[in-house]
Amino acid sequence: MPTRTDSWPTDTPCWVDLAVPDVAAATEFYAAVLGWTFVDAGEEYGHYQVCQRDGRAAAGIGPLQNEGQPTVWTTYLASDAVDATAKMITESGGTLLAEPFDVPGSGRLCIALDPQGGYFGVWQAAGDIGVEIYNEPGALVWSEAALPDAEAGRRFYAAVFGYTYQPVDAAGLDYTTFHRDGDPLGGIGGMQDSPPGIPPHWMAYFMVADTDAAVAAATERGAVVLGGPLDTPYGRMATITDPQGATVALMGTVSSD
Repeated sequence: MPTRTDSWPTDTPCWVDLAVPDVAAATEFYAAVLGWTFVDAGEEYGHYQVCQRDGRAAAGIGPLQNEGQPTVWTTYLASDAVDATAKMITESGGTLLAEPFDVPGSGRLCIALDPQGGYFGVWQAAGDIGVEIYNEPGALVWSEAALPDAEAGRRFYAAVFGYTYQPVDAAGLDYTTFHRDGDPLGGIGGMQDSPPGIPPHWMAYFMVADTDAAVAAATERGAVVLGGPLDTPYGRMATITDPQGATVALMGTVSSD
């Protein structure tokens, strides 16, 4: 079981959370689809729910904080100095939606839009490192950005986070993995394969033991399937929109049929 107790290396996708109008409905839905249990952070934090798998933090679900906030899964990139990263974001053409602020006892964060309109966060860990379990059923396995101009997006993320890129032949001309001193950390690509009407975005992929079963559980509870399930070189994948409008990807092993 891949787990982590130390802070994630800087610039690594380190956390994902979901902001929704109805937190209770979201926890019920994702408990059924991803097998999560939940720890309530308390009234002080708006009853933000830490989603757990095997007693370890996998993601978060919380209430919308302001009018106009999108109902999306937000990917957070690790930083050792979120204020300096926020400055780099604006200097490189991005927009800060939430200036850096402290989550007492947990860390410091900001929320931003890249110049293409992709919504993401930056997390500087203190008491909470972010994801404590990964690459396991019910846990984050991959993060990627889908942007109208993938090359411009790569320039932005290279300027802010120091990424380098490598093409992925099986994924199309616009798609690359992004790296920082080693293994791939995620991907950046164009939007030609995105479902119609989906804005620029970061997509969170969660591993599941059985993609078809997870999709069935999701659709029984009001989700809409945008793509799949289908076998790919990387696993059996499906993309869904949950009942409150957030899009997420599910990835399991390739079908044996």
